[in-house]
Amino acid sequence: MVRTPLTPEERERGERLGRLLREARGGRSMAEVAASAGISAETLRKIETGRAPTPAFFTVAALAQALGLSMDDLAGRCTPVVEAAA
Repeated sequence: MVRTPLTPEERERGERLGRLLREARGGRSMAEVAASAGISAETLRKIETGRAPTPAFFTVAALAQALGLSMDDLAGRCTPVVEAAA
């Protein structure tokens, strides 16, 4: 199976998601949050660093729950702001 390359917008959205998750994790260890979400610390590291810019829905949902975040808030904060044309 051949994956189509990600667009710059998709990569930016993944990086934004990673930053949000890293900020929400705060002082908790990567291993602690990953275990709480039922994923590996390596998977969380890849998401936080943008190396996995399009994680599976259920992975993001599990991380959101482990970090006390709402999916609506995450989606809203990861979507680029489009400025209206003047």
